Amino acid sequence: MLTLILILLPLLTAIGIFFIRERRWVRNLALAAALIEFGISIAALIQYFLYCHCLLLFRLEWLAEYGISLKFGMDGLSMLMTLLTTFLVPIVIYVSFGQKVVRPSSFYSLIILMQAGLIGVFTSFDGMVFYIFWELTLIPAYFIAGYWGGENRIRITLKFFAYTFSGSLLMLVAIIYLYFRTPLPHSFDHIWLYASNLNPGEQIWVFLAFFIAFAIKVPVFPFHTWQPDTYVTAPYSGSMLLGGLMSKMGLFGMIRWMIPITYSVLNRTDGLFIIFPVIGIVYASLIVIRQDDLKRFIAYTSIAHLGLVAAGAMALNAQAMQGAMIQMVSHGINIVGLFIIIQYIELRTKTTSIRELGGIALKAPRLAIFFMIILLGSIALPLTNGFVGEFLILLGLFKYNVVFAAVSGLTIIFSAVYMLWMYQRVMLGNTNAVTESFTDLSWKEMMPLIAIVILVIWIGVFPGMFMKLAENGVGQIIGVVR
Repeated sequence: MLTLILILLPLLTAIGIFFIRERRWVRNLALAAALIEFGISIAALIQYFLYCHCLLLFRLEWLAEYGISLKFGMDGLSMLMTLLTTFLVPIVIYVSFGQKVVRPSSFYSLIILMQAGLIGVFTSFDGMVFYIFWELTLIPAYFIAGYWGGENRIRITLKFFAYTFSGSLLMLVAIIYLYFRTPLPHSFDHIWLYASNLNPGEQIWVFLAFFIAFAIKVPVFPFHTWQPDTYVTAPYSGSMLLGGLMSKMGLFGMIRWMIPITYSVLNRTDGLFIIFPVIGIVYASLIVIRQDDLKRFIAYTSIAHLGLVAAGAMALNAQAMQGAMIQMVSHGINIVGLFIIIQYIELRTKTTSIRELGGIALKAPRLAIFFMIILLGSIALPLTNGFVGEFLILLGLFKYNVVFAAVSGLTIIFSAVYMLWMYQRVMLGNTNAVTESFTDLSWKEMMPLIAIVILVIWIGVFPGMFMKLAENGVGQIIGVVR
């Protein structure tokens, strides 16, 4: 029942918030609901470890004549993504308090609605229900970026919608086709879809449909062109949700659905499709060093980092896939932390241009420390969260293909170069007219960063719980593949 509550609570809260007009009530109710949601996810985690480590929490026949059921469950993969979602959404809401939001009832109801959609995606074990929640997340993302975004928001948001909706339609066609290839009586249940009877030709077409849909959401090169503009144009809350959580939907979909159903295509093509994320690692790393806007800078770093995760997910071995799951969590935490830092900088300087900044560490040592810790997590320094996942991914990639592993390993070198270069330009040196009056963080501003830094260090120093969750979930996927 906890899984059902995790979905229904934000759905009902989003409806309630939409009809409240008092700004303070709206903000506080949204934050309270998000914190309660996080508490429920912790209760689900405790229940998971106390019982069978693979706990199906809820199932209800919905459209039985069409093989559709409301089947929601918690395994290690779902638990990791649910914890990430319920941890980050309260932070996104809290950080938005520092900005003037037009129509707050609509804004916060959309954030909470997106949370419900994300948890539905991560806990669905029915293919059609998975698709419904997948599409549900697109609605709030579109309106948050399109209504509260910046310059050229309509054109850029339409491009984002066109990309993601086109991929979703391909996925829908693949799911319906799989339904008719399942044993009689046909079903959208994940076990039945895993057992669908496909010949090699059919497997390739289904794989391509899934791959394009999920690659767009990550995004994987060359399906990435919507992402930098959208991250820049969206309000900070939207950028955090897109980079911290929505990008994980594509990676999760690869592991939960694409690989168990069409893994033989990856075996037969001998790494052909891993080439795309590997190219993305190098391409984005070379492009990012030339960026001047901090939000666009973070957007390209995300393409590089998530390219490594996508390569690990498709390497078809336990180490790489386990590392991919942990790195999904780490990347979500780190990128939200970086966007918070950038938001604080822009609030004080009215700019996100790297060349206009400098010397901030002299005026704001607390901000500089938080920025550096999160940055070190992003470049995978040992004893930070980024190291655990990247180490396992590279270990698995070496088992799969030494060349892919060697090229993918460049992300660590590239990341250190461009992240430290950016930090030096923004934080070090002398102040200028823009940063001379820069003020340090208040205690209220530090609270979300403290929570993020705790996890950056916790996952890096004590990764056992996260590795256990990833291992249990990945073990079932590997069992299907073998």
